[in-house]
Amino acid sequence: MRVFPWGFWLLCVASAPARGDSGSKARSCAEVRQLYGAKGFSLSGVPQAEISGEHLRICPQGYTCCTSEMEENFANKSRSEFEAMMKEAGRSVQATLTAQHRSFDSYFQDLLNKSEKALYDAFPSMYGELYTQNMKVFKDLYSELRRYYRSSNINLEEALNEFWTRLLERLFKLMNPQYHITDEYLDCMVKHAEQHKPFGEVPRDLKVKATRAFIAARSYAQGFLVGSDVVKKVSQVSLSHECTRAIMKLMYCPHCRGMSSVKPCNNYCLNVVKGCLANQADLNTEWKYLMDSLIVVADRIDGPYNVDTVIGTIHMKIAEAISNLQENKDSITAKVFQGCGNPKISTKSSSSEDKKRRGKVTLEAKSSAQALEMLVLDAKGNLTALKTYWITLPSSLCSKKVMASSVSDDKCWNGMTKGSYLPEVMGDGLANQINNPEVEVDITKPDMTIRQQIMQLKIMTNRLGNANIGNDVDFQDTSDDMSGSGSGDSCPDDVCGKRLSKSPSTRQPETHAIPKQSGHGVNGASSRSLPSASLLLLLSVAVIAPQHLWR
Repeated sequence: MRVFPWGFWLLCVASAPARGDSGSKARSCAEVRQLYGAKGFSLSGVPQAEISGEHLRICPQGYTCCTSEMEENFANKSRSEFEAMMKEAGRSVQATLTAQHRSFDSYFQDLLNKSEKALYDAFPSMYGELYTQNMKVFKDLYSELRRYYRSSNINLEEALNEFWTRLLERLFKLMNPQYHITDEYLDCMVKHAEQHKPFGEVPRDLKVKATRAFIAARSYAQGFLVGSDVVKKVSQVSLSHECTRAIMKLMYCPHCRGMSSVKPCNNYCLNVVKGCLANQADLNTEWKYLMDSLIVVADRIDGPYNVDTVIGTIHMKIAEAISNLQENKDSITAKVFQGCGNPKISTKSSSSEDKKRRGKVTLEAKSSAQALEMLVLDAKGNLTALKTYWITLPSSLCSKKVMASSVSDDKCWNGMTKGSYLPEVMGDGLANQINNPEVEVDITKPDMTIRQQIMQLKIMTNRLGNANIGNDVDFQDTSDDMSGSGSGDSCPDDVCGKRLSKSPSTRQPETHAIPKQSGHGVNGASSRSLPSASLLLLLSVAVIAPQHLWR
């Protein structure tokens, strides 16, 4: 009988595929069959007991309960499940930001509505025909204020100047019914009368305070929408092929190896998820800037800009201005006649009794400052909690969704077998994944969808920075697609064009694009074309310099 050397037998033993237990009998695949069926797959062809795993392409090639088809199905299932986890986490953030927007938007709209209603209720008895014959002027003002707040391409200072000019023209004619006053004469009258402040200091005071309040309120509301839109778009980014393999190995390979009860090692899970979400983590810096900017503007709204008082008392300011004009009627008229000449006497007889103020009516403003304070307090708490969303997402998914083991567990699934996980945990972001042991990441090819969303965060943060100091940056309504289209070689007038102001001192705002506010139809701007991808890159140059000052 031929005798083989001992080394040969040792080599055979060492090279034999390892089993999950010490016995030589193949283990049952009952657990993985149950899981496979529960995932909606047919059990036809699923092994009853372990088979050799040389056919596997993702899981370790030891004894296994998975065929090639099962491995592929599990890989596709792990991909869809992980993407669903991402979307679910994103929906939670979206819900928080949308709820904050809805709460503030409802409060602000209600504030404006109450001011308008108070004007409609009180002015007929206060001013008679001075009001009833000029209702449209007042309605147009509130309409313009709402359109501005809803992001139409309106210059707020110009809209306020236009209101005072139209009101002065109408009231001057009504207070001087015995004269035939032409449009040409009114143009002259406006030029001379404005030098003598017919409405007192009210127009200037209201313009300063209302402009700051509206800019802050509009930017604040839009900031929540932009944040929510960014999360929505980023949550829809598909996983790479390398990531799909890594997720499969993390979530389903232990089942194939007959270790269904063994949880993935926590650090192993973190490396897989950090590799898969490397691009998403790069949102962190600009995302934190946006959250911080919203908090700062929230303090402005409830503090120096005093939105509750300014917006809630617009009708009272208008009444004060009209009273100033009535009290100074004779001197203003005399100065206008001196500068423009005496208008012709009208042949129509008219009684001016009803045009005079009928009686003193006290206007009151119901304060909702406490409601605003609570809104801001709640918003600041939520914004603070969301600051680290993108860099804490891997640990959140591993602990709550993947159900990884504790950090100190040395009997967890490490990607190959049950044991400890030795590699160090990678840092956050694309650049830190160069040596990720679990996911092959090309750090030279960032995801362009996410880069575009980083740009949207920068633009919105810049807008909030301007709002914080009372400067306006105008946003146009757009569709949900913020990525842009076209070659970007030119900037059409309907995107970059700015209204020409009648007043040379009126500062025109910059223009950027924001997602459309749901539930508020806005005429005029909603059909405009979007800025191209090249335009977004050009805008980055414009926003980076102010951002450094703001930060």
